[in-house]
Amino acid sequence: MRRTPLAIFAALTALPALHAAAQETPVLTVYTYDSFDTEWGPGPRIEPAFEERCGCDLQFVGAGDGAALLARLRLEGGNTDADVVLGLDTALTAAARDTGLFAPHGIEVPPLDLPVDWQDDTFVPFDWGYFAFVHARDFDPPANFRDLADSEAQVVIQDPRSSTPGLGLLMWVKAAYGDAAPEIWEGLADNIVTVTKGWSEAYGLFLDGEADMVLSYTTSPAYHVAAEADDTKTAAPFDEGHYLQVEVAARLAGSDQPELARDFLDFMLTAPFQTAIPETNWMYPAVTPEAGLPAAYDGLIRPGTALLLSPDEARAIRDTALDEWLTALSR
Repeated sequence: MRRTPLAIFAALTALPALHAAAQETPVLTVYTYDSFDTEWGPGPRIEPAFEERCGCDLQFVGAGDGAALLARLRLEGGNTDADVVLGLDTALTAAARDTGLFAPHGIEVPPLDLPVDWQDDTFVPFDWGYFAFVHARDFDPPANFRDLADSEAQVVIQDPRSSTPGLGLLMWVKAAYGDAAPEIWEGLADNIVTVTKGWSEAYGLFLDGEADMVLSYTTSPAYHVAAEADDTKTAAPFDEGHYLQVEVAARLAGSDQPELARDFLDFMLTAPFQTAIPETNWMYPAVTPEAGLPAAYDGLIRPGTALLLSPDEARAIRDTALDEWLTALSR
């Protein structure tokens, strides 16, 4: 269709107004781990719910696993585009605080349904769970790390330098065995089939039959029950206890959207966000929904002992634990 000069003029004069309208929509950028914003993750449910509340454009940016998130923020420093980071945990919060990149959350935190008391003016929990080795029900699992080291079981784990579950495993062994951790790792070295960068790769290898067990969470079997009507997966209860992971979010001090960032942290503890967690992130929500947890959670193992190092303790032993792990696996 031919356009008249008048129509062309009208279209051109409308462009600045359209551009200005687009510019008026504020953008909130949230760095998170890759699986959070997949089609099966919480992101697609959370994004429209928050955008309806804020009148903004919420953009999730996948930046690897939790440990990779912190590495990226350190690299970008004050030039980061992130307004909020979502997906660190207590093994990383002390190191994250040391960067000076984070600001106090400034929100009123409601009562939380965590197995530990939570007092932190910067990092806000959004979910939690216990690390565990997931396996098929017809597999006879070891009862603890020493039994695992003495067995022929083949496992897949994640790299602690890039993955929060991988780092959580280091904390788990250290919390359970202390100075005997190098001995445990030496025994486990020949059980480890491979070490992946993140959780998704490791779990995929397990599902493909590449290993007997995979480092994951006590809640992971709930996915198979709810999404696949498959109850053939379970988690091995270890008698020395299971390490607790509390996942957190925080706002960046250099954000150009400080009020939106604060509002997102507040929204994170409300029902639209928390009800998405159990059946998309497959973790326990920080605030249990009024309707309770899905039925798929009923048959999960319940650790008898919860292991957790404080953020400062985790920071203090991280390098030593990593050296012990690297030494054992390099032999």
